[in-house]
Amino acid sequence: MKKGIITLIVVAVVAIGLFSWVKSAYNGMVKGDEGVQAAWSQVENVYQRRADLIPNLVATVKGYAEHESETLESVVAARSKATQMTLDAENLTPEALEKYQKAQGELSNALGRLLMIQENYPDLKANQNFLDLQSQLEGTENRIAVERQKFNEAARAYNTLIRQFPKNIIAGMFGFEKKPYFEADETAKTAPKVEF
Repeated sequence: MKKGIITLIVVAVVAIGLFSWVKSAYNGMVKGDEGVQAAWSQVENVYQRRADLIPNLVATVKGYAEHESETLESVVAARSKATQMTLDAENLTPEALEKYQKAQGELSNALGRLLMIQENYPDLKANQNFLDLQSQLEGTENRIAVERQKFNEAARAYNTLIRQFPKNIIAGMFGFEKKPYFEADETAKTAPKVEF
């Protein structure tokens, strides 16, 4: 009788300890997943800031460089494509992230061509509104880089957490999946060619 009670107590203590560990591991994974989602929201936030600056920049350039309509139209089209592309933080897949990056990369390239126009228009180069918008855009590009880095750090911490043994067992049981990283776009390896 005594032996049965001791065994029952030992089993209960082990069960409580195991439950506590599973709960802690699960909650840590939830916290990591939420961190990735919050980092992704910040990435989208700064991309939206860039998209919001573009119409003002295009309007300013349009006033000085009327015959650059092809460049202006490519920026507007790239902005439209980039802002239509949305990605849910809950469903981040490498393929979806690659599509998102491609749309944002096309917008970056179009903006680069737009900013190169200023070299041909001294009045535009001296326009305070254009200079302010250009400065804001440069600051936004830096913010994008910082937020993408923070996202990658959050994804790395989460991916490490769910892949470590024995937490990988808990991750598998509850459906926690690896998050993709932002990677350099293939076109970023070579400088864009700008021709006028």
